Amino acid sequence: MNEPASGTLRASFAIPGDIDAPTGGYEYDRRLIAAAPEAGLELSHLPLPGGFPTPSRDEAAAARATLAAALAMSRRPILADGLALGALEPERWPDGLGERLVILCHHPLGLETGLLPDQARAMLETEGRALRAARSVLTTSRATAATLAAELGVDPARIRVAEPGLDPAPRAPRLGDPPLLLGVGTLSARKDWPTLAAALAMLKDRDWRCLIAGDATRDPEAAARLERLLIDEGLDDRVALPGALRRVQIERLYEEADLFCLPSRHEGYGMVVIEAMARGLPVLASDAGAIPEAADGAALLLPPGDPAAWAEAIAGLLDDRQARDRMAEASLARAARAATWGDAARIAAEALAGAAGAGAGTR
Repeated sequence: MNEPASGTLRASFAIPGDIDAPTGGYEYDRRLIAAAPEAGLELSHLPLPGGFPTPSRDEAAAARATLAAALAMSRRPILADGLALGALEPERWPDGLGERLVILCHHPLGLETGLLPDQARAMLETEGRALRAARSVLTTSRATAATLAAELGVDPARIRVAEPGLDPAPRAPRLGDPPLLLGVGTLSARKDWPTLAAALAMLKDRDWRCLIAGDATRDPEAAARLERLLIDEGLDDRVALPGALRRVQIERLYEEADLFCLPSRHEGYGMVVIEAMARGLPVLASDAGAIPEAADGAALLLPPGDPAAWAEAIAGLLDDRQARDRMAEASLARAARAATWGDAARIAAEALAGAAGAGAGTR
């Protein structure tokens, strides 16, 4: 490993659970670490226990102990994934953590679909206190920044937006026979794949195939409901659920796809939207959370949880090659405007420099 350049800002990046897990949040974390040197930043991975955002007492205690040890060992600022810090009461943080802490909030934990109302309120209350106690907050979209300010009471002046970057990618030929509808995302309640499945059940007489690539182990109940729905509707032979796939496999699916679908109830950004657009795929997505911001006018936005609207939109595109071609061109134009991972790293470096203080974090 190369030695960091003189004057490099060094910081710890506290991340709970398996950093190699195939989710958008962990992908963002991995890419930020990789791009950090472009911004004169060195991010050292500081592993925290799994179990977040609902850790056991022992997991929460272990996370606090890890953070306390990091504070004691160096003067480096700490960037922490909000999956963990948003769930740790700031009143029990190690002394001095808040002034050296930047929290990366992908999306508010209490807005996860499927939470009971009391559980959601409690999570938002704890997360709001944590975010307000940190030196600053990094988030992935303007929509999430607005939510943190309006609903969690975070000072907008302390929030920085670092949109996910986008890599160049080959254009998909879109020659599937039958057309392949692709979805990428965890089989969780928030992703709401049953809305897409119910829409496709209305289009059984059409020629199509579908594949939804996503981890079924993170929300087993939601995954089981989707599997039952597909069986009940007689779609289990037309909708494939291969589970969590490696990145190279996801890249291959983008190349084979004809349409991309994301029916989520909420997204803090929606990285897969712009990834699909980079391949020139027509994108259908929910008008929810930060998805409209990510799509930037290039996707067909649909009401979340409305299978009939989704069925009508899918049928219209299956029947109209010219409409698909127009959407493909719009996708490519949107992808050309996307940020880079270097851009995200520079914004993170600016936030961490403020937490480092004069001279701290550079040695």
